Amino acid sequence: MTEKPILRVLAGNDVWPPPVWLMRQAGRYLPEYRAIKDSSGGFIARCMSPDLATEITLQPIRRFGMDAAILFSDILILPWALGQDVRFTDGVGPVLVPIRNAAALDALEPSRVAEATAPVLETIGRLRRALPPACTLIGFCGAPFTVACYMVEGGGSRDFPETRGMAYGEPALFDRLIDMLTRTTTDYLSAQIWAGAEVVMLFDTWAGMLSPSQFLRYVVAPAAAIVSELNARHPGVPVIGFPRLAGLYAGLYAERTGVDCVALDTGTDPARAAASVPDSVALQGNLDPIALIAGGAAMRQEISSIVGALRGRPHIFNLGHGILPQTRPEHVAELVEFLRSC
Repeated sequence: MTEKPILRVLAGNDVWPPPVWLMRQAGRYLPEYRAIKDSSGGFIARCMSPDLATEITLQPIRRFGMDAAILFSDILILPWALGQDVRFTDGVGPVLVPIRNAAALDALEPSRVAEATAPVLETIGRLRRALPPACTLIGFCGAPFTVACYMVEGGGSRDFPETRGMAYGEPALFDRLIDMLTRTTTDYLSAQIWAGAEVVMLFDTWAGMLSPSQFLRYVVAPAAAIVSELNARHPGVPVIGFPRLAGLYAGLYAERTGVDCVALDTGTDPARAAASVPDSVALQGNLDPIALIAGGAAMRQEISSIVGALRGRPHIFNLGHGILPQTRPEHVAELVEFLRSC
């Protein structure tokens, strides 16, 4: 049996206290990251530099002793690698030249991805050698629907009307985009595993904005195809799925996709999720990132409630979404210390 707590949980074991890592644990809230940011190039350049990406990934491991390190990268590296114009602007976020017609879709080049992402794979290899023995290395991609949202919309949005409009009004075109992303996501995650990732995670941040039929078509079906192929290529390598805002569909997602673990968002009742998700599937989550900003008694109460609801089944402690930039590092340290004292 592995001595890595995260892998023990993903193999179906109830580990107490639950191991912990946090989404976006490497990044803007850490002063050591801001020092690198202020003296380096743009965000994509940092992701594509094995020296910088390795250092940034390791920062929260050194500071907090997390049970897992997640690769410092972004879900939009894949569209960038496909040839879409992707830029990150401070105060705005990602800005993309949108894919709105067949000609724009045809201009994407899946054959570019392997070469374009080679620096990311080098980073993974370096991390695997540098991490403490008990720390698990997690690779990741955005899930096809969420990545398509940014590619079609041209950036972030409250409700992604262009994307959802294409799914309803031009389903053949949208299906082509989803199929391309499903294939390239599978290959990219597989390459991350070959490079040294011990677990991979699919982030479907905008899964919950779809109707039930479209949730099945654009969230569940692509995830199931990705998981099935990864299982065939890499037996025993766990996959975590994060269908954010899926609510009552968490159980259905777990059953039909084949993921080893479902990450719960902030608004999900962990006790109800535990009742709807098969016992063989681990759960991850789901502290409110705002509670982490608050810290203190309010945060500790929320932590106790979550671990109490999920005690007795495989559970990885995490947030319900990523760490926010205004989070104080001392509160992250407090979270880890309190959790490990439970």
